[in-house]
Amino acid sequence: MISRRTLTAIGAGAAAVTLLAGCSSTPESGGESKDEKIQLRVLVNVTPNLTEDWWNELVAPFEEANPNIDVVIDNPGSEGVSAAVPRLLAAGQAPDIVESVAPSPDLAEELVDLSDYDWATGGPLADQYSIDGKYYMAGVGVQLQSLWFYNKDAFAEAGIDEVPTTVDELTDDLGKLKDAGWTPILTGGDWMSSYALQTLALPSVVGDNPDWYADMNSGKTTFTKSYGDYTDLYADWIAKGYTNADALGVKYVDAEQTFLTGGAALYPMGSWFVGSEAKATDPASIGVFRGPAVDGVKDPAMGANIASPYVIMKESKHQDAAAKLVEWLVTDQDAVESQLEVDGNYRDGYSYDMTDLGNELLQIVSDTPASSYTPTGGGYGEKKLPDGYSGEINTQTQALLGGTPAADVNSSMDAWFLANAQ
Repeated sequence: MISRRTLTAIGAGAAAVTLLAGCSSTPESGGESKDEKIQLRVLVNVTPNLTEDWWNELVAPFEEANPNIDVVIDNPGSEGVSAAVPRLLAAGQAPDIVESVAPSPDLAEELVDLSDYDWATGGPLADQYSIDGKYYMAGVGVQLQSLWFYNKDAFAEAGIDEVPTTVDELTDDLGKLKDAGWTPILTGGDWMSSYALQTLALPSVVGDNPDWYADMNSGKTTFTKSYGDYTDLYADWIAKGYTNADALGVKYVDAEQTFLTGGAALYPMGSWFVGSEAKATDPASIGVFRGPAVDGVKDPAMGANIASPYVIMKESKHQDAAAKLVEWLVTDQDAVESQLEVDGNYRDGYSYDMTDLGNELLQIVSDTPASSYTPTGGGYGEKKLPDGYSGEINTQTQALLGGTPAADVNSSMDAWFLANAQ
């Protein structure tokens, strides 16, 4: 009989414990026979979309095909997966599989190396998330982030017939949109503040120098030298009124609704916005294009994160069965498409019922070489910036929106890297 059990939500009362390096050794995988009764605990991210019922329905076909394997969904509760993992490791209660936590150099010592599995090494963003040449994660799809969503009516009114393919073209279009009476770029406060700046800069910064993350950490380059021209340009956009004047007071949910109802021409946001557009009642006519680079960058970078990464814990006594489940989760057509659809994620070769906007975004995924994908914010895998980078660039972009000169922002970022880089 298929199990529909879900473990009681893991309590958050115990304090999170710092993960200690080398605290576990590789156990025997178990060499399970097909008749052995096995229970696999899978710690997952539970959200309004990813409910416990949804997770149980997702794995039901696997359990039907493998009646000796009982998949038990672990709900971390309000503590969240990231906080639960180190606590469970320290308590000797690690699950077999963890979803939604990407491997890091610290965590890698606790994970099973999946480098011998084609379904892991050939999966979405596999190379980008590898550590020291080893693959510890298998993911379902990608969330694109270097995107500009645009109001098609605004572009038509401004006489713009084609989406921009270079930063110069984008800058020219912003002027046309302003002249046509539109707010060219809609941005906001909180975590949104630096989104437009990063969407402007990363395609060129990383496209021109794929080693940018390492060079920033080592001091081989500086923020001013590599990023400064884009900070200057964004400050110029702000000064010319190409961003909404009330940006610092705008919350994410309000910005989204403003754009959906036709309140601005451009909205820099991640691919998850397509899900909001699909659910909206009578939204504006919206399209999407990838963030362009400056002239001369042959392979513009595309900011992206992995969707639904799965890792197998070394403490698992059923590593073979765990690998069998993860392989199914990331390769079975129905399972992959279900996971993509529920959170509005994408993967070349997989599709689900999409709006026209969703299909435009899927085409971008199809047209983007794997080598073009890059982290955003603080990064992941081996491409990581010092802890706190995302917060710092957000703070400095808020200063830029408030009128602080670009030169001061660049200098502040240089000083921050000098104090925090290894």
